[in-house]
Amino acid sequence: MNWDQIEGNWKQLKGNVKQQWGKLTDDQLDVIAGKRDQLAGKIQEVYGTAKDDVEKELAHWQAMQKDASCCGDEKKNH
Repeated sequence: MNWDQIEGNWKQLKGNVKQQWGKLTDDQLDVIAGKRDQLAGKIQEVYGTAKDDVEKELAHWQAMQKDASCCGDEKKNH
């Protein structure tokens, strides 16, 4: 799933983000609204994580979303 798709499905994916980065509040996630750079910055701020580490975490999380069932079953039959 590319980041445009993540941004477009942000309401459905917010739960996955909360599961991965539970310290982020719903209000913070609403403001982020699927913007990758804002999400990365907020993770750095809240968790005190280095930018390189956050980028790796985001890349891994993004890769996992291609198999997520948030948006129906159309992705399951590759």
